[in-house]
Amino acid sequence: MEIDSDGMRRFMFEGSRLRGVRVHLSQAWQTLRQRHSYPEPVESLLGQSLAAVALLGATIKFDGSLIMQVRGDGPISLLVAQATGERTVRGMASLRGAIDESDLGSLIGSGHLALTIDPGHGNQRYQGIVELTGTQLSATIDHYFATSDQLPTRLWLAADGEHAAGLLLQALPGADSDTDAQSWQHLIALAETVKSDELLSLSSEALLRRLFHAEPVRVFESEAIRFACGCSRERVGGMLRAMPLAELRETAHDEGGLLAVNCDFCNAKYDFDIVDLEALFAIAPEQPPGSVSTH
Repeated sequence: MEIDSDGMRRFMFEGSRLRGVRVHLSQAWQTLRQRHSYPEPVESLLGQSLAAVALLGATIKFDGSLIMQVRGDGPISLLVAQATGERTVRGMASLRGAIDESDLGSLIGSGHLALTIDPGHGNQRYQGIVELTGTQLSATIDHYFATSDQLPTRLWLAADGEHAAGLLLQALPGADSDTDAQSWQHLIALAETVKSDELLSLSSEALLRRLFHAEPVRVFESEAIRFACGCSRERVGGMLRAMPLAELRETAHDEGGLLAVNCDFCNAKYDFDIVDLEALFAIAPEQPPGSVSTH
């Protein structure tokens, strides 16, 4: 059966308040990989992060974005993954040391994970923070849900050079009966048998049949997911206007008359000469954009 690549499949367990989501990314993951050159362990962690935000974004209704940030004192100083209500994903990592190991503790060191929900339209953001736990990203996310006032949730994540994928199980509000509690523990035990290569290579139907073949599972239609970055010359210009013009002039002069700005997410390059910079400050300011780097 063909893999539903770059798609998200929701499913429900009939007769219970328990649900799940399966995400499988191919082209979206490859598009991100082609724009950066990360060591393999960093790629794997970033791919898992991309699958994680796609899974978590599928559990809420919003027009804005869900952002996961992982910060630490290890070789990866910052890892960011974002999913939007339009089913787009993007991500990036900042490195500051040699990559020798592949587990979370060695890559990130001591640090924390923050999940931020931005509903959009100027509404208030919500953010939760938890310390990094265990050797896998999924363990820290599980810890976040276990220690915060959130719905019971478990994730399983995997990524390689071709695909990024994940599985999520969640108990909905009202799933507090003895029957639901027993079903939850039973389903978690079944899901714990999943292997990384199964997450990456099996179709949603085949994966769910392998894990829950004796359970009444209702699977919904696939929803497409794609890579997209919200950067633009206008948004970068808005970011630059938050900086002193004299400092921008000096940087541009030191760089031969041209200020180059690279988007950390998609690696797009935006060049501003002295005339461009002067023009930026002659128009009304905009809202600063996301993460960019000036060179």
